[in-house]
Amino acid sequence: MGSYLISLLPVVLMLVLLGSSVDAYWPPSPGYWPSSKVGPVSFYKGFRNLWGPQHQRMDQNALNLWLDRASGSGFKSVKPFRSGYFGASIKLQPGYTAGVITSLYLSNNEAHPGFHDEVDIEFLGTTFGKPYTLQTNVYISGSGDGKIIGREMKYRLWFDPTSGFHHYAILWNPKEIIFLVDDIPIRRYPKKSAATFPLRPMWLYGSIWDASSWATEDGKYKADYKYQPFTAKYTNFKAIGCTAYSSAWCHPVSASPYRSGGLTRKQYQAMRWVQTHSMVYDYCKDYKRDHSLTPECWR
Repeated sequence: MGSYLISLLPVVLMLVLLGSSVDAYWPPSPGYWPSSKVGPVSFYKGFRNLWGPQHQRMDQNALNLWLDRASGSGFKSVKPFRSGYFGASIKLQPGYTAGVITSLYLSNNEAHPGFHDEVDIEFLGTTFGKPYTLQTNVYISGSGDGKIIGREMKYRLWFDPTSGFHHYAILWNPKEIIFLVDDIPIRRYPKKSAATFPLRPMWLYGSIWDASSWATEDGKYKADYKYQPFTAKYTNFKAIGCTAYSSAWCHPVSASPYRSGGLTRKQYQAMRWVQTHSMVYDYCKDYKRDHSLTPECWR
């Protein structure tokens, strides 16, 4: 019996190590999956092409966007919203994609040019052998004078976003903005003042475009069109909430079982894991920033 137990020790040790490895590199369960509460919307019903129509094609229920030397492409929701849940499952291109941005974001730039609000999920392209960076950002009443104040938080994901589709979402209500990846909250941006929170209606956008001047290591690596076309695939579109035309009684969507909003304890635990293990930049902790312009960092 003793020799039998000794023979099992290597197996037990391997399982323990494997379990600890999985726990170390994968977030804990959030215990609640808001995407499951929102049905998909047909691209043709909920969205329209915004630019680059020749670089946009529906293929097997997935919208393909691509960037080449001639153009990129973008789409826009038909309706403006004043709150809601907005998401899509996205698959990115592997290999050299430096300088290329693939995005899913809320904005009212067309309604308020030079003075708009924006909430971004952006994938910053990369070089061979290096992972994508997912950047989240919030702009409030951005101006066209070159002094737009960004609120960037950046992450290296715990999976390969080029190997399959993963769901990325923004939940925006009058109290908070929550960014989610596969239903795991990665960032919560609460409303601390009217001056630091977007309150005007926004549309949902997606796009692929050349941002060589800043996208990859602050512009060190540019888009190289010998690798064109650069592609991104979107499917499982979700956009639900209070539109700009809804009644005042329209109730905002929540990211948790709490109808009043906020996150559960398990969701906070999952978010803290991501911010501990995956976050690579936090604007509030950047000593080079003028934080008098971002009072939410110290209030």
